[in-house]
Amino acid sequence: MKKIYTLLLLCLFTLTVAAQTDITPSSKKLTKAETEEFFTPAFKKKNLINFPIFRAYTYQDKSGTYYVALSESADTVNKEKDTVNYTIKAFNFKVDKTISLKKWEINDFKIPTIKGDEKESSIWFWTKYCGFNDLDGDGLIDPIIVYGTFGLNGYDDGRAKILIYYKGIKTAIRHQNSVIDAGRNTQVDATFYQLPAQIQNHVKELMEKMVKNNHAIFPAAYIDKMGKKITQLTNE
Repeated sequence: MKKIYTLLLLCLFTLTVAAQTDITPSSKKLTKAETEEFFTPAFKKKNLINFPIFRAYTYQDKSGTYYVALSESADTVNKEKDTVNYTIKAFNFKVDKTISLKKWEINDFKIPTIKGDEKESSIWFWTKYCGFNDLDGDGLIDPIIVYGTFGLNGYDDGRAKILIYYKGIKTAIRHQNSVIDAGRNTQVDATFYQLPAQIQNHVKELMEKMVKNNHAIFPAAYIDKMGKKITQLTNE
């Protein structure tokens, strides 16, 4: 009898693992109603989500189901009627039945104004470049979050940041724009070079799109050099 019970447990475990493995990774942007259904006032209060949620997503892969909220402080409105944010926060929650566990959080802000000297006016998520896809085909979603700032001359002297989450490990690419060669600076975490080639190539393509859309100034040499193990890049 004991052997039969053990065999049944083993079969149940095998079927559970097989079911999880068979899940096709998928993601979607949540509607306003779907966002409010998951991120209720009580849930936001409990998890200290104090800013308005600008955009929310859900994704599912063989490791489970996740919800992501991108929130911005919405401090004021400028002359062009654009919302100005001084701070942004992002949250990722894994949902297991009735339990939601926070997996990671992003906190960033524009460079503070000192004695009337304003270097940056706003910071916000660049959802055009954000994505939740299984880039290397291992059955796990590889979240990529992109955001940036406006400097005194808009994008020309603002900053951009690309965050890649691979198997729970965050890798960052930090970039300072400038129309002056000496003013540009790109810092790449060493872990970027440990990422699968598919993810590295996808990030390089994102950088090229950002250049094409005039959202960042990455000379071709920057992106070419990223094929080598360099943790800090400056324009030559």
